[in-house]
Amino acid sequence: METKRRALGKGLEELFHNEPIDYNNLEEKIVKETPKNEIVELPLAELRANPYQPRKTFDEAKLEELAISIKEHGVLQPIIAKKSIKGYDIVAGERRVKASRLAGLTTIPAIIKDFTDEAMMEIAILENLQRENLSPLEEAVAYKKLQDSLSLTQDMLAHRLGKSRSYITNMIGLLNLPEEVKDFITTNQISMGHARVLSKLSDREQIKRLAEKIVDEDLSVRALEELTTKEKYPRRREMKRKATIDGEYTYVENTLEEKLGTKVKVKNNKLVITFTNKNDLNRILEIMQLNK
Repeated sequence: METKRRALGKGLEELFHNEPIDYNNLEEKIVKETPKNEIVELPLAELRANPYQPRKTFDEAKLEELAISIKEHGVLQPIIAKKSIKGYDIVAGERRVKASRLAGLTTIPAIIKDFTDEAMMEIAILENLQRENLSPLEEAVAYKKLQDSLSLTQDMLAHRLGKSRSYITNMIGLLNLPEEVKDFITTNQISMGHARVLSKLSDREQIKRLAEKIVDEDLSVRALEELTTKEKYPRRREMKRKATIDGEYTYVENTLEEKLGTKVKVKNNKLVITFTNKNDLNRILEIMQLNK
């Protein structure tokens, strides 16, 4: 492990040991610490997507916009790549590679680093989470792959990514939903708020019927919660949370984190609710019924 960590380069390994990584800081640090004479032009034909890239689809309109910018100004920031058995794997910058191909380029500026497979997976997930919105299911799959690959508990994964444990639990819980319900999520027929409630239930047939009810009757998240609370809907068994040092507002924080699926802090008469991007904020506002 020590040898693998050293391969990241001086200064980078500490980013993988300390607090949750900010992807922008990571890429900025790599670019800043790389001498200009080590930035090379790699043939686009020799580049392949990061095998751990969680995003399967890219916004074509945004790629076209980036391609136009690249035609006019060139690629402003080098991509980061890793030498593989045949060619190079893209560690960071797949959108720039795709847009450069659309722009008709044959090469792209790149920094070559020897990352471990674990680091490549984490970077790919962070790039998408912090720069581009993954779909809920893509995000859930990414978390699960990262958890399994690095042998992390959900608590450890939550800390690693700067999320609340309940948020990670809720996201990974989506993977247990029936395929028909996953299709409703993918096509935006049911929201993340709805999916969070459904993922806590254990009877798959009931989940399917409820999902159809949501679509057919335009059922709100609050109405779904009330329905599943009042009527008999068996729930999945959930792991008990580890005991924490009790504080004046610990119960409030825990309750809100479970309800909102994100990190919540009460301090100095302030309530701080964390969200990761616009979609996540809309999800929280929907749960709070403040989005209409």
